[in-house]
Amino acid sequence: MAELEAGIDTGTGDGLLPDVELSGSSLTQIPGADVLALPFEKEDDELVLGPGAAEVVDRIGVDLLRLLERHEAKGTAGEVVEHLVLAADDDLPGTVLLVGVGSRRPGDLRRAGAAVARCTRGRDRVATSVPSVAHDAGLRAFVEGLVLGSFTFHRKTSGPQRPARRFVLAQPGSPDRRSEALAAGLASGRAGWLSRSLALTPSNEKNPAWMADRATEVAAASGLEVTVRDEKALAKEGFGGILGVGQASATPPRLVELRYTPSTGARRAAHVVLVGKGITFDTGGLSIKPAEAMMNMKRDMTGAGVVLAVMRSLAEVGCPVRVTGLLACAENAVDGNALRPGDVIRHYGGRTSEVTNTDAEGRLVLADALAYAVDKLAPTVLVDVATLTGAMKISLGQRTGGLFASDDALADHLLAAGRAAGEPLWRMPLADDYEELLESSVADADNAAGTPGAITAALFLRPFTGGVPWAHLDIASVGDSPVDAFEWTAGATGFGARALLHWLEQRQPLAGVTPPRRRNR
Repeated sequence: MAELEAGIDTGTGDGLLPDVELSGSSLTQIPGADVLALPFEKEDDELVLGPGAAEVVDRIGVDLLRLLERHEAKGTAGEVVEHLVLAADDDLPGTVLLVGVGSRRPGDLRRAGAAVARCTRGRDRVATSVPSVAHDAGLRAFVEGLVLGSFTFHRKTSGPQRPARRFVLAQPGSPDRRSEALAAGLASGRAGWLSRSLALTPSNEKNPAWMADRATEVAAASGLEVTVRDEKALAKEGFGGILGVGQASATPPRLVELRYTPSTGARRAAHVVLVGKGITFDTGGLSIKPAEAMMNMKRDMTGAGVVLAVMRSLAEVGCPVRVTGLLACAENAVDGNALRPGDVIRHYGGRTSEVTNTDAEGRLVLADALAYAVDKLAPTVLVDVATLTGAMKISLGQRTGGLFASDDALADHLLAAGRAAGEPLWRMPLADDYEELLESSVADADNAAGTPGAITAALFLRPFTGGVPWAHLDIASVGDSPVDAFEWTAGATGFGARALLHWLEQRQPLAGVTPPRRRNR
């Protein structure tokens, strides 16, 4: 897992993920720290310094409140005031950071953690008392921010400035009682890191077989079972959507199946199936994309990357239900053997689609995987994740993901998990009024029914879910961040991994969800 977590075999030998640990020492007693990070906030229009401030003031001889006033600090989440310590004493830290924690909500603490990480690149050991002002959810969020704010990915011979090597969280007296919150923050932060790294890997390295190899490595390291179907197995079992999309590529498609079983109560546990869109590069096929629209298409497998990252971390967060992850991987290429507009494909289970736009390929691979899950895996709940439609970006911008759901309780669980994880979702309508747009004169459905594009794409998928409670996460709106913003770095976001983990770690992640019913495909 070292290469996976360090940016997917960067070739640099760097272990880029920072170490994060709790310490029972006070802030100034942590040995070897070259940066001290203190929280501050505004209470009743007065700036207030957090734990450890008095000791730091005594040690460096600087009035930190006056420093904040000179900088007109406001205490907003993620605000940073930096003070360089100019002294000959080697025992003094080189830098003191004053970090705004806003209202101390988890989202504020996550931003504070990301800000600390960004400001301490290249440092060896950073000690901070920020988590001392937070409850466990805030500590977890702060750790997520530290990890994700440290994220970097490159293929340069001389890489960018590396993240701080170690963060030490001062928790005087009783660090052990907060170890679960630390572990949960590391698990979800690393899941976000892995899903970003997978998405950013260039497509001259990344293809369906490469994704299957990474999944096999994750399975071996995480105690998961894994099955990989190659193009021959897919043809034998009738996966016409995955095969059709991938038939023009020199690198054939794969369907990867990963299985997690909880350590206790496995027989009685409900079964969640996660399905990820894994288009390792999307030219658009014969309905080819413009050049500028193709630049980021190495990231069109973000859904599969999210599912793989979630599967890797399930045991770490103590997920109580069985989970199967399906990665539907293909490359949508251009060749003499490519799908043509007007072709009709037959999906797993027999349902047919007329391909009127070969650039609406993600729903074709998802359809196969969903139908297979219903037929063979007896799911309690289905959730698919995909960078599916540009229409979602138009609807929601680049900070909120789209959620469609056939079950209100399932939707509520996912919306709450997204809020807790800092990956907000907005529920969109599965509006039956638009079903008529999917009608085809030669097949069961048209794969490109037109506007409203995100809704018709979700409606296209619904018949393949067989009446099982289902949620569809269209993350095309949030799959990329245009700029560095708190825990987000410019580029692939890996959006969805944290939200799904926050959901699946709950004691009853399926409470109130309607039992599955069969529906004709």
